[in-house]
Amino acid sequence: MAHAPVPHPHLDARAADRAAGVLLGAAVGDALGVPYEFKATLSEDEQPRMIGGGLGPYQPGEYSDDTQMQVCIAQVAAAGADLRDPEALDAIAANFQRWLSDGASDVGNQTSLVLSIAARAPGSAGAALREAAREYTAGNARSAGNGSLMRTGIVALAHLGDPAAMAEAAIAVGALTHPDPDCADACVLWCSGIRTAVLHGTFDGVRDGLALLPPERRETWAKRLDEAEAHPPHHFVNNGWVVHALQAAWSAITRTAVPELNPAEGGFPARHLRLALEAAVRAGTDTDTVAAIAGALLGARWGCSGIPLEWQRAVNGWPGLTGADLVRLAVLTARGGNDDDAGWPSAPRLPAGGHPGFAIPHPHDDGVILGNLALAQGTEPVDVDAVVSLCRVGSDPLLPGTGVEQVRVWLVDSDGANANLHHVVDQAARQVLRLRQEGKRVLLHCHAGQSRTPAVAAVYSHLARGTDAESALRDLRRALTGGWHLHAHPELRSAVHDLTAPTVAAGARTDRGGQEAADLEPPGW
Repeated sequence: MAHAPVPHPHLDARAADRAAGVLLGAAVGDALGVPYEFKATLSEDEQPRMIGGGLGPYQPGEYSDDTQMQVCIAQVAAAGADLRDPEALDAIAANFQRWLSDGASDVGNQTSLVLSIAARAPGSAGAALREAAREYTAGNARSAGNGSLMRTGIVALAHLGDPAAMAEAAIAVGALTHPDPDCADACVLWCSGIRTAVLHGTFDGVRDGLALLPPERRETWAKRLDEAEAHPPHHFVNNGWVVHALQAAWSAITRTAVPELNPAEGGFPARHLRLALEAAVRAGTDTDTVAAIAGALLGARWGCSGIPLEWQRAVNGWPGLTGADLVRLAVLTARGGNDDDAGWPSAPRLPAGGHPGFAIPHPHDDGVILGNLALAQGTEPVDVDAVVSLCRVGSDPLLPGTGVEQVRVWLVDSDGANANLHHVVDQAARQVLRLRQEGKRVLLHCHAGQSRTPAVAAVYSHLARGTDAESALRDLRRALTGGWHLHAHPELRSAVHDLTAPTVAAGARTDRGGQEAADLEPPGW
């Protein structure tokens, strides 16, 4: 049957950030859980890390089949397809088959079996896969695995404008391998949660999704959500079952406290994402899947900007994608396959707005070069080993041919546009500090080099040498000569002051993680 055109609501800067976090959040959760899958459960004082290994084995930061299969869906959704249409389902099924033969590093038993049967069956790829899954489910009492829920986040982004259509798409895409009613219900609830998180920035959508379920199953799922909120994630030990997988993920999210905003002491609400993902991994058993499920919803709530930059830098996987690639697929899906007027996120290079390129040494560290997008995208060589970009950039690497490390930061130069402003500025400054500790020369830039660049540069000065906000901004203002001036908007300037406030009464300089500032100083200070 033909469907009406898919509505795609306009996303403001904050909602776009949250949409960008869905696929990336799933991938970082997946990669964080990979090393611990079906191993001894981590204790509360053990911190999971993206060290690779696991069942793959995987490289550090590499995601598993949970995200690989979601990428198969995203490649169709990012073109603006209605995921309920037979043509879209055929394309997804064909992508699954290509993945199975080309890049699958680890495959669930049910998924592997139905894909293998469907590959030999006549008819369209989608119809053959649905029939193989239906027959498997009809003859197997244990067919409600977590293999559809783990990949469902991108489906919500494809149908943000219509919750009923979103529920139909979640059921249709899930039924390609897992048509069991519990699997269908779980995908609907989680997609509802992701949709609401992207549009409104809350976790309310999971319970709101109960209204999208068949009436006779709503009470059962309400009790299951109650149970998840009453017990820690590791209580749900059978998390290969879709119900326990959802409960473990929901428990990790709802039972993890959201930190208060206290920038000078390292308190950022967005750290809830990190803490909840670590709790999801500590659930044990199918750790990568539970964390991938939780990560999609956490990414939808806290956005790309809420995901730690070290995780964004590290995450990678089939078919050769990076964190930036996952953001591109998610944003295109949420926008119905369309770039914005500047060509983002697909364009290889973005317009520099007529600003001439400039490069000025940081007044407190000549190993940090302050610049703008025109410099970063220019043809003239820049003697750096790394680039920290504080604005949107094209899909091509910056400074082509140099092999420099690139860190992309989601930071919008507008009051009210950043839900996690303090967290992002702090993270960006710490990336500059890390790179300098590694002996690398760093280009720090935003679009014009007038606002975001000096703000992050000022916080970097505080981290490295304890410089107060006004002194740092004054010295940066003097350095940015030749017609360039500081134009930090009020919220950004306020964030700089908040982040550089004294942390201890005695006046000793400390990192907000507790490390002495003297231990953080880069070479040459």
